[in-house]
Amino acid sequence: MEKIKLFFEERAFGVCSRLGEKLNFPIDSIRLFFIYTSFITMGSPVIIYVSMAMMMKIRKYFRKSNNPILFD
Repeated sequence: MEKIKLFFEERAFGVCSRLGEKLNFPIDSIRLFFIYTSFITMGSPVIIYVSMAMMMKIRKYFRKSNNPILFD
């Protein structure tokens, strides 16, 4: 079970961990919220999760482009 959890944590987008850090809320509770609401609402939170992941990737890209690396 631990190997599966580690596999998904390494390859996931980090949306739940980022929300947990920002809101001072347990990460496991946020993950369970996404899982349960996905089953109840037939997948609509997945769209929210993916859009948040894309926003995080875009923000990371712009942060890198705003801080150019000086070459020797």
